[in-house]
Amino acid sequence: MSSPPAPGPGRIVLLTTSHRVAPGLLSWPAWQVLHDAYRVLCADPAHPQLPYLRDAGVETDIGEPTARELVDDCRDGGRTVVVLATAEGEPRLTDGLARLAGSGREEMPDLELLPGAYDLPGARLLDLVQVMDRIRRDCPWSRVRTHEDLAKYGIEEAYELVEAIEAGDRDEIREELGDVLLQVVFHARIAQDDPDEPFAVDDVAAGIVEKLIHRHPHVFGDESARTPEDVKAHWLRTKAVEKQRESVTDGVPLGQPALALAAKLSSRARGAGLPGPPEDGTGVGYELLALAARAEAEGTDPETALRAAARTYRDTLRAAEAGN
Repeated sequence: MSSPPAPGPGRIVLLTTSHRVAPGLLSWPAWQVLHDAYRVLCADPAHPQLPYLRDAGVETDIGEPTARELVDDCRDGGRTVVVLATAEGEPRLTDGLARLAGSGREEMPDLELLPGAYDLPGARLLDLVQVMDRIRRDCPWSRVRTHEDLAKYGIEEAYELVEAIEAGDRDEIREELGDVLLQVVFHARIAQDDPDEPFAVDDVAAGIVEKLIHRHPHVFGDESARTPEDVKAHWLRTKAVEKQRESVTDGVPLGQPALALAAKLSSRARGAGLPGPPEDGTGVGYELLALAARAEAEGTDPETALRAAARTYRDTLRAAEAGN
């Protein structure tokens, strides 16, 4: 269990792990210090790492020694003692060690904080899923929500994200992205309760991963794409095969803002070599349709352009009001 004691005051290692990483997946320095330690302690008998430590031949004492006891244990022969931190950390122990060190009357062992496992990118998404599970179970309002109930919030959050992007506010963008992500996770959690055709957030993620890989053969396969136009062309060809659409208008949501709808229809028509908006149409609607088609053909999003102009107009009105 232990290596020969080294001279000196010894060492106390506080070993932390992440609940977002599967138990047993510890770093090599963590396994080294566990195998070499004179003693390994843990205050939580149900700590998820304990079965894996036992399998690796690392004996662990269950208990919560005081700072004084640990310091004395290390001092005897310069030993290394490892404390496997619980989910709450070890505030009582660390506070006690800080008091002993601050007294100036103690020969303290070396104190080391050793992360045994680090969160992977995206690991906090697991926290979001867990929180949503609990809210769905325990919150009276969330428990009875349906897809139809939440539909309007998805639209509102998307518009708020667009507004934050247009304003260039980084903090707002981050917050609004979180609100949009919440809608995705909430809808997935609702779908999980469907008695006939349930699916969960993992199914949603798996579907989009499969789609992204399939539609990016220049990244994950053998095809090549040298320009953004090459990527877009392949994307459209792949979607056409996948969806087996009978018309270029299939899949264009009619509920989107009118300018965006006009631009999307124009883009589909232009890509398929079909005619643009009728030139003999009369009325402001056809005039707007023609403007949207022209903007799209020139590479300008008419919805974004009009929103920018409207914001400028708003600022002009406010300035005029302030001057009165």
